[in-house]
Amino acid sequence: MTKPKSKSAYEIIETAPEAPHTLVVYVDNEPGVLARVVGLFSGRGYNIESLTVTEVEHEKHISRITIVTSGSPKVIYQIRDQLERLVPVHRVAVLNNTDYEMIERELAMLKVHGLGEKRLEALRMGDAFGATVIDATLESFVFQITGRSIEIERFITLMQDLGLVEVVRTGVAAITRGKEGL
Repeated sequence: MTKPKSKSAYEIIETAPEAPHTLVVYVDNEPGVLARVVGLFSGRGYNIESLTVTEVEHEKHISRITIVTSGSPKVIYQIRDQLERLVPVHRVAVLNNTDYEMIERELAMLKVHGLGEKRLEALRMGDAFGATVIDATLESFVFQITGRSIEIERFITLMQDLGLVEVVRTGVAAITRGKEGL
């Protein structure tokens, strides 16, 4: 039985696997711009896995939006092309492709409740992952960890059995390698 053809203008038949991709979007720092960028994703059914925004050029009022989303290369380049058509977008780059090598980091804080052996094991695991204790009471503590998203996920998974109470994450920050900027 054949699948009926969709009448959606946005459907893309793809055989390439979906993978996470990091997009960097430079925009004017003004009200409503972030909503328009995010609206492009939601209006077409794309999911945003991570989103960070900050002003990077104060005199020109330019902000940098870093977005992690999943899709095939064809879908990612379609998203890039649609973002480039938005006003006031100045530049869009897909970092983890063949054009750019990137470094990504994320910061997370984890609150862990623990006593006795579980507390000691959580502290040992934190040390092994390079996490820092930034707050402590007699019954709980807060770890700060910085690293690649996959490393943070592994640390969170290990902490779940050791008394994990709460997780706060910043989202991905990414930069290209080498002497050139975007």
